[in-house]
Amino acid sequence: MGLQEYARKRRFGDTPEPDDGAVGKTGQRPIFVVQLHHARARHYDFRLEADGVLKSWAVPKGPSLRVGEKRLAVEVEDHPLDYADFAGDIPAGNYGAGHVQIFDHGVWACDGDPLEGLAKGKLDFVLEGEKLRGGWKLIRTAKRASKPQWLLLKRDDAYAADLEADDLLADGAGAPVRAGKKSGRQASPPRPAQPGSAAKASRPRKTKGRVDWKARARSLEGAKPLKGGTEIAPQLATLQAAPPGGDDWLHELKWDGYRLLATIDDGRVRLRSRNGLDWTGEHPVIVDALERLGLDSASLDGELIALDAKGNDSFSTLQHTLKGTARGDLRYVVFDLPTLAGIDLTATRLDERKGLLAELLDTAGTPGALLYSEHVTGHGAEVFAASRTQGMEGIISKAADARYTPGRSHSWLKIKHAQGDEFVVVGFMPPQRSRIGFASLLLATRREGELVYVGRVGTGFDDATLRGLAARLKPMVRKQPTVPLPAHVAFPVGNAVWVKPEIVVEVAFRGWGKEGLLRQASYQRLREDKSADEVGSAAPASARSQNKKEDPKMAAISSPDRVVYPDAGITKQEVADYYTAIADWLLPEVAGRPLSLLRCPDGIAGECFFQKHHAEAFGDSVHAISVRAKDGGKSNYMVVRDVEGLRGLVQMGTLELHPWGARGDDLEHPDRLVFDLDPGDGVAWKAVVAAARDVRDRLEELGMQSFVRLTGGKGIHVVVPIAPGPSWTQAKTFCEGFADAMASSAPERYVATASKALRDGVVFIDWLRNSRGATSVASWSLRARPGAPAAVPLRWSELGRTASGADYPLARALRRASSLGSDPWEGWSDAVEQSLVDWS
Repeated sequence: MGLQEYARKRRFGDTPEPDDGAVGKTGQRPIFVVQLHHARARHYDFRLEADGVLKSWAVPKGPSLRVGEKRLAVEVEDHPLDYADFAGDIPAGNYGAGHVQIFDHGVWACDGDPLEGLAKGKLDFVLEGEKLRGGWKLIRTAKRASKPQWLLLKRDDAYAADLEADDLLADGAGAPVRAGKKSGRQASPPRPAQPGSAAKASRPRKTKGRVDWKARARSLEGAKPLKGGTEIAPQLATLQAAPPGGDDWLHELKWDGYRLLATIDDGRVRLRSRNGLDWTGEHPVIVDALERLGLDSASLDGELIALDAKGNDSFSTLQHTLKGTARGDLRYVVFDLPTLAGIDLTATRLDERKGLLAELLDTAGTPGALLYSEHVTGHGAEVFAASRTQGMEGIISKAADARYTPGRSHSWLKIKHAQGDEFVVVGFMPPQRSRIGFASLLLATRREGELVYVGRVGTGFDDATLRGLAARLKPMVRKQPTVPLPAHVAFPVGNAVWVKPEIVVEVAFRGWGKEGLLRQASYQRLREDKSADEVGSAAPASARSQNKKEDPKMAAISSPDRVVYPDAGITKQEVADYYTAIADWLLPEVAGRPLSLLRCPDGIAGECFFQKHHAEAFGDSVHAISVRAKDGGKSNYMVVRDVEGLRGLVQMGTLELHPWGARGDDLEHPDRLVFDLDPGDGVAWKAVVAAARDVRDRLEELGMQSFVRLTGGKGIHVVVPIAPGPSWTQAKTFCEGFADAMASSAPERYVATASKALRDGVVFIDWLRNSRGATSVASWSLRARPGAPAAVPLRWSELGRTASGADYPLARALRRASSLGSDPWEGWSDAVEQSLVDWS
């Protein structure tokens, strides 16, 4: 139906409803929402995401949870996806005037294409919401009416109940139960068929009293109080040809799914993929199961799998379920417990962590959404052979005494029956004859920090995959080769279409040829849970700097135990260690440039102040540079050149580093511009993200490439490298004109003046940082704010996955720096020669 009818019925200047250009959600699973609409006739609006919109029905009496009880559902116009978040009052005189409140929301799925089901007039689907769960049907009636009429009814399952929607509105009303049970407490779903013998559902068991999990965790050797949050970077396995022998190894099945990390803070559950995507809202059943553990604090590591009709884990079923075109039973198979009840267990033995994990799940008696990943001690060869008979991909072998170590290690090994690995797509060959999409993908891996071409894959694709991947690759096309090709490739090099190295695919192959290329490669799947930075075995650049903190030549930090960030418990020594570890990323941003520093000698709870003039107290590693002042005199500013200089700044209580936009050897000619996007009150984060993309797109229209970073505060920086030459006056004039033009073209979204009275509800495009002596925070600099957030550079493709400008506190920023294989501002070196456009 599209959104034309939706737009025709509304005056967007008069109603707070989202307009027909709203972008909507960014998750991968299709959503549903039910809204209670107090219009002229009170009713419920039932909406399912399909084909980029919310297919919508008005249900006068609301959904009934009684099996087979039919409720009239009148089909109405499609709504934009952003409508799923709408609640409020539609003013009188507007279409649908009245109060709207969100009754329930979540994700949904059906078997097959939902559009085909709707076209046939019968849709059989499942809901995963807070109030509505389980199987449902929509059936179109033959009754003639001005609007298509459907019947909405509940399927017979564990979530059916002698309730209807209005019963769930009262305060204290719980989730549904089976018909005849009116306690309001949700019944546990039936336990699934077990995927092989190596996993089991946690078993209900009555206990006499509440377990003191903190005491249990603290009793393990190596346990220590947790510093910082519960979010832990995942440990990764190293591929090996055969399982290790001996009884000091534990062997688990290799689950065919997506890595899923769960954190519980103050009783609230957060789920994220291994590359940091927030999946909390997409898996409410798993969130509910984790909440039922009754924990205030914990970190769990496991795999998200889907069970097929036979009770086996199936990656294909998982992918289709996440797309909403299959109804596989999703389960969280948990295999590790890095933290529990405020206790850090990463330094304890794996077998003891797993024992505690098994006890936790066993005692809690959680529903079948959580499974414990069993293991076998020793007998690696036999376990590996048995995994083949069960149809599993292979096994994971783990050292029994292993610590939980973020990143790839040799204490976790993966052994697979078929040889395969993940590779980065760097290009493709155009299709030939009747082939659609592309003929083959060009692949690369990372060796010693550089992408290296490893061959092509042209088999294993069905038509849907060819179309889908081709659509994903099209906007990533670039003119310059992504990787150099060896001279012996057996295809016309000039025909290759290059793309940005962002997509990761898993490929099966039969070994390596003598030229170092894959033999008989076959496409297996798209790995959306992995980033291109994770591919390959090269140590990231920042790993070199991490070792520097152990260098005995490094100057000691005085008062190392002084707490600098009281809310996070971060000490001065930890700040010094952070700047030491990320020095390889930070120094290109600040070395040789005059600096303004934000110093907090007593921590952020004490007095903080800016300082730009050099002082002898900073020591020999912090140097002075003479800078001409406005009155013709000269002042000594501070510069650093190396990691010792960074540590010298920290020694004097420095937290934030703000460099000039020019180098010390050419102070009168800036080489970068910064647009600081500062949201006013009431501006949603997604509007700030949209503003950053808008700035990027306007700059591209002028032929200028830009880069993005989170500020560690409320906003976003768009940074533009330029060739030195223009004066500060010219740079400032350009930036002012650019910001004014954007504000004039969209005054409802932007303002280009610093007046706070004009900034409510809009984004201030701050261009004032581009004058002589002005500064902006450096990439990777900490901020003197609660939580110790850092200003982190991103790829543009990562921006949409952020939640705020302070999305990377110290620990997460450090993990990002240690896992990056390439600069997120890739292409900066190519853009430094771009000229400042004559703005007039």
